[in-house]
Amino acid sequence: MSSFPFSFSPLRSDVTVFTGFLQISEEALKDFSTSASRDATMASPRLLPLLHSLLVLHVHLSKQVDDHQLPPSLCTSHPGIPGSPGVHGSPGQPGRDGRDGRDAAPGEKGQKGDTGDPGETGARGLTGDRGDPGEKGDAGKPGECAVAPKSAFSAKLSEGLPLPLTVGSVVCFDKAIINEQGDYNSETGRFTCKVPGVYYFVIHATVYRASLQFDLMKNGHTVASYFQFFGNWPKPASLSGSSLLHLIPGDQVWVQMAMAEYNGFYSSSKTDSTFTGFLVYSDWKNSAVFA
Repeated sequence: MSSFPFSFSPLRSDVTVFTGFLQISEEALKDFSTSASRDATMASPRLLPLLHSLLVLHVHLSKQVDDHQLPPSLCTSHPGIPGSPGVHGSPGQPGRDGRDGRDAAPGEKGQKGDTGDPGETGARGLTGDRGDPGEKGDAGKPGECAVAPKSAFSAKLSEGLPLPLTVGSVVCFDKAIINEQGDYNSETGRFTCKVPGVYYFVIHATVYRASLQFDLMKNGHTVASYFQFFGNWPKPASLSGSSLLHLIPGDQVWVQMAMAEYNGFYSSSKTDSTFTGFLVYSDWKNSAVFA
């Protein structure tokens, strides 16, 4: 024990003594290692237990100092002098986003913006389903009753009436059977249209003592011609003809002789020759007369 440069004494509760002991232990171990390597023959077996104890104690205390696990009895000391302020560190990394703030009170309503440009016309949509039938509406007010236009006449030859013998003469059916609208003139033998539309005219002639040929005329133009030959029959024959004509107000229709020698119109108490006409349907759009 006298060959080591220190003497072992009990530890005090002072950090300085403990630290110095560690330093002395480290130096003693270094010197001992150096001496042992220089002269191994000088080493005595009695020093081995002491060396082993020092190594274990050195390792145990060094581990406590490194891990800052010193016993509380070795850490008692007076506060040191405050150190000088450290150098400013480098800027840290950006922090995480903060939480959303609470809803603030609504701001004032802004001014109305300008109207945007019209968008493109979209594609035509599909046809929707048919809706349910609506409720039946109220009945409307009664309308005015329309009166269909009328025009009709019928006239015949009087018994013993002398007939014209010249070509182009009007056959005057002088005895009116019906002429409520007065469209036929029994003195002139002419029908004058008042209601525009389509009319039906028919001539029935009793032929006796001579052949007969006459024409149905419209405004001086022949519309149809009719002829019956008389062959010295003991009894009268008949000749009939008819036609549909479209007339406008002012048009005139009549019957006239076609040939002077064919004038076999006949009328008696037993048989007649008649001229009849009536309106089939009117041109409603152009009609000014409804009664």
